[in-house]
Amino acid sequence: MSILIDKHSRVITQGMTGKMGRFHTALCRDYGSGRKCFVGGVNPNKGGTTCDGLPVFGSVAEARAKTGATVSVVYVPAATVAGAIDEAVAAGIELVVCITAGISAADVDRIRRRIESSRTLLVGPNCPGLITPEEIKIGILPGHLHQRGRIGVVSRSPTLASETARQLGTFGIGQSTVVGVGSDPAGGLTHVDVLKLFNEDAHTDAVIMVGEVAGDAEERAAAWIREHMRKPVVGFIAEGTTNPVAHGVAERKLAAMESCGIHVTRDPADIGTLLASLVVPDYLPFD
Repeated sequence: MSILIDKHSRVITQGMTGKMGRFHTALCRDYGSGRKCFVGGVNPNKGGTTCDGLPVFGSVAEARAKTGATVSVVYVPAATVAGAIDEAVAAGIELVVCITAGISAADVDRIRRRIESSRTLLVGPNCPGLITPEEIKIGILPGHLHQRGRIGVVSRSPTLASETARQLGTFGIGQSTVVGVGSDPAGGLTHVDVLKLFNEDAHTDAVIMVGEVAGDAEERAAAWIREHMRKPVVGFIAEGTTNPVAHGVAERKLAAMESCGIHVTRDPADIGTLLASLVVPDYLPFD
């Protein structure tokens, strides 16, 4: 079981004929059920052609009509991201995963308002994507670090999204889904949105939540966890700098998380160990 994506998802790549889109689409097709899941690409200037054996359509609407696509992953240049997401929303795509970084604040605000008025879910922008281990990955997360299991991961840090999976692997613990929500403080799905999905997923037993110092997403998530979460949550704040101001913000967030019942660590190398101590203590090397 998973959240958001599984082997039944049908994915198109907006920007597949570009360098990044083509490269990562190929890697995703080689992972799990990717050969069945990825069904085409979109480039308004190259409709009717093919790229690496996949059809390229002139619009998202055409791609959805001809392939049954439910998901779009976006690699187009930052200046055209807002238009690309508008097109996906208008076509009725259920989930958009925006990998592109460097989008202007005005465009991010436009994207957020467009998504809020639609039924489309957005992961990102400026995110590494998501993965349901051994089934499907969408984006740039390294598939070889992930294994199927029952731990959900939601992370603003692209590096720690995969590092937590690597650490869990040392205890033989896999993941149900790993979601990289992106490091931009304003965008698509938040920690709370993803936590709600994990809370209702019968095949997720516990969750790792990795935050960053910018914004207040972690405090809002902590308050929601205190009132609603039925599963243990391990938390960490990635500072990304040695700046004492950032350290102070991280400590404030960690204190808020602790006060709401989250099991926090201040050492990123201990995320996996802390999670393992909650769900499979027999794996731990107690002397």
